[in-house]
This record gives sequence, C-alpha cells and structure tokens, in this order.
Amino acid sequence: MKRLLCATLDGIESKEVEVESSFTRALPGFSIVGLAGSSIQEAKERVKSALLSCGFRFPPLKITINLSPSDLKKSGSHFDLAIALSIALYNESCTLEDFYIFGELGLDGRLKSTATMFALVLGLAKNPIKVIAPKEAANMLGRIPNVTLYGYDRLDRLIKDIQANTLTPLAKKPLDYKSIKIDGKPFYYQAHYPIDFAQVKGQERAKRAALISAAGMHNILFEGSPGCGKSMIVQRMHYILPPLALEELLEIARVEALAGQEPSFTPLRPYRAPHHTATKASLFGGGSQQAKPGEVALAHLGMLFFDEFPHFSKQILEALREPLQDRKLLISRVNTKMEYPTKFLFAAAQNPCPCGNLLSSTKECRCTELEIARYRNKISEPLLDRIELYVQMDEVRIQDASGIDSATMHQQLLQAFTRQKERGQKECNAHLSEEEIERVCSLDEEATQTLHMAITNLGLSHRGVANVKKVARTIADLEGAVHIKKSHLLEALSFRRR
Repeated sequence: MKRLLCATLDGIESKEVEVESSFTRALPGFSIVGLAGSSIQEAKERVKSALLSCGFRFPPLKITINLSPSDLKKSGSHFDLAIALSIALYNESCTLEDFYIFGELGLDGRLKSTATMFALVLGLAKNPIKVIAPKEAANMLGRIPNVTLYGYDRLDRLIKDIQANTLTPLAKKPLDYKSIKIDGKPFYYQAHYPIDFAQVKGQERAKRAALISAAGMHNILFEGSPGCGKSMIVQRMHYILPPLALEELLEIARVEALAGQEPSFTPLRPYRAPHHTATKASLFGGGSQQAKPGEVALAHLGMLFFDEFPHFSKQILEALREPLQDRKLLISRVNTKMEYPTKFLFAAAQNPCPCGNLLSSTKECRCTELEIARYRNKISEPLLDRIELYVQMDEVRIQDASGIDSATMHQQLLQAFTRQKERGQKECNAHLSEEEIERVCSLDEEATQTLHMAITNLGLSHRGVANVKKVARTIADLEGAVHIKKSHLLEALSFRRR
C-alpha cells in the first residue's frame, strides 16, 4: 500500500492529507473514498486517461484510494497527481513519503497548476518541505521560503525520474525588484508612477496629509466640493505606499489565491475601491459552503478606498469598525468559520453636504440644515474616531500650479520607513500596540505639555490620544527627528476632525 502526501483547505488553513492506495483481487474497479468532493471524484477519469496516454496498463485489480483523515471534507483538482502516482508506482520500491504532491492532470498527461495551490503550499511551509508540482507553478511556489520545489510539465517524465531516482529540484526564483536593505533584510518597492501627484494642481495641504497617511499607513478622510481632487489624491497614494518584505508579498499573494485570483507577486500593495452600492457579502466575504474573502480582506497590507463615504449603507459602515480596530475580520457560517487579517490603510472621500456646494464660494448650497445633519449623521462618531487624519480640501483656483511629484514624495516616505524599521518596529506607525506607542512615541517636554492642553481643550478620547501620538511620530519620521516635538504634535492635531 502506497502513502503519498497532499493537502486541502479547511477554511483558510492548509490541512495535510494522506493519499493511500490499495490494490485487491476482485472485479476491476476504481473508487475514491474519504469525504472527497465532486472535483476529486471526477479525477478518476482524468487519471485513467493521463496514465493510459503515458503507456501505463491498469492491473486487473480493484483500486481503492483513501484520503485520510476521512472526517475532513476535501476538494480540488490538485489531488490528481498524487492519485495518479499512487497507482502508477503501486509495485515500485521507490518512496515519496517525505514529498508533498500537487497538480491537476490533463487527459494527455500534462501537469497543470490550480488557483489554490499557492495558498496550500504556503500554509504548509512553516517548516522545510519538499514539493512536487507542475513546472508552470514554479513562478509562484519557487519564491516561498522553506520549500524545495521539484517541477515537471508531464506525468511520464516525472514517473521516469522517480523510478530512476533522479529527481532534481528547481533553482529558487529571486525577486527582481528595487529594494532597500535594513539590517540585512530586503524590502521591495516599485518606483513607477503611472499617475503622478504633479498632476494635482494646488491642494498642498491635502498632499501633505496624503504623504503622512502613506508613510504611517494612517486612515484618512478627505472632504471637499465635487471635482476638487479627492479621488485623484487617493488614487496616487497607492503608488507611494511603503515597501514590502518577502513575507508580506507572500501574504498578499495567499489572499489573492484564496479569492481565486492569480497571485501578482509585485511589490505594489493592493488597492480596492468598491462602489457604494456593493453588498455586505461582497465587501466582507461570504458563501454558504465555503466563505470567500471580500474587498476588505483583499485590501490586506494595502489600501481600501470608500468614495462617496456617506452613501454606503449604515450596516456596512458599522461593520467596518471591527476590521479597522482589531485588524482582523471573522466570517462565521454554518459550515465554516474563517478569520482574515485586515491591516490596511483606509481612505474615504465625501462631499460636505448632499449637493456638495456647502464650502463653495461661488455656488449656492441647496441643502437644508436637516438634510446636512442627516447626511453627516450617517457616519457615526466611533467610526470617525478610527480615522486619524481629516482633510478639508481647498476650492480649485485658476492660479493653482503643480507642486511636489510622486517620486519626491516616495523618497521622503522611504526615508521615514527606514527610520521606523531601524527602531526595531515590526509594524508601521498606525498599527502600533499600546506598549509600542509608549516605547516609540516619546515626546519632549514642550510636546508633552501641548498634548495635555489638547486633551483638556479638545476632549480627546484614549483612542484619540493614541492616534495623535502615532500621527505625530510619522511626522517626526518624515522630518528625521528622534523625539516628537511640539511642531510635530501641533501638525498632527491640525488634522483632527473638529
């Protein structure tokens, strides 16, 4: 009896599965047991055709494939290769017990990759492992640490190398991107700006707030008249976000794979901008049999942008409080429970009133006080308290000129990012814990007195004080200061919503 290793997804976790094969004297047949889903049951026909195309002759025996543990539901066409090898090598003395085997089979014996293969292997690679997989998956799997990859494009060639004991691992694929090294660890980034901040005329204060927000991954809210550049600025922030470590690149790719997307493997952080008519399930994830990640989970380590902020439903806005505060999202269903990490920069844009002309000096506002109050009250204070930066946009003026460009802003951000990492921070400033805030956000004496006055005069909550300290820390990093000074704290307070 042969035992080969494969895996299946249980929620978002990778669970090891043993593929056991038994050949008994009885009427010839082929069955798969062990809570195998329909995609695995269909593997019987793919495996038969692939093995026959490779010249294999099925023995006149009853073949039983068991997927253990038998009480765990299994699905996915990536079991094809393990099943085929357990049959093809049934009377061979070679052993593959320390290999994990993944791959879908074509009817002609070709090996194909699957969408979930990357998430499966990444979940298993907490310790060093050896993996046999389709060669076309090498671009994904070859980048994972702790994985020795053996890639093949045809079943017959793989069987031949196994029988001859000549399996040869593929070389690791390096990441060919720009990077900065901090304490010997590379952080990758992309210095390409298809849309540039230089195209935004005027709005220097808003650009400054965007730089602070990106440098510390702080949540930000832009308010202003229609057409003043709110969405333009947010879209350009996407290209100046902090660099990514290798493990962060892999984590982003894992979430993409779980959502059924092809992992991009670029150091450009995710950017999600759902429309305000999107359903709660599409934003937060859902599904009756197997929950899928929504826009909030797909924005992990990147940006989530809500344009026309007050037009999102009250239910969605209140549900957003948990991922903003706890940096995780729990999806509970009858059949499954999954927890996704949600460390992202949340950006929002809104008009000052329903018609948008409240702050205009040239257009008359048509809204009543009741309509304005109802419009603003759609966003609760607890949600607003989780947004560190509030920017009221200027009106567009004919004398407005282009200012700072994206390349300059990105260089300033990289310098601030380097200072954060050299302090030993694992997280960006916005995601610091209470203990880390006390250690990292040290204020000089004048700044401490200013903060005490602000707490009294502005009625800052405990969360509000922490947010001001974190924003001031980012401003100090941009200025190259070791300690937070009064000027840094005052600028951070100027971006508080009144």
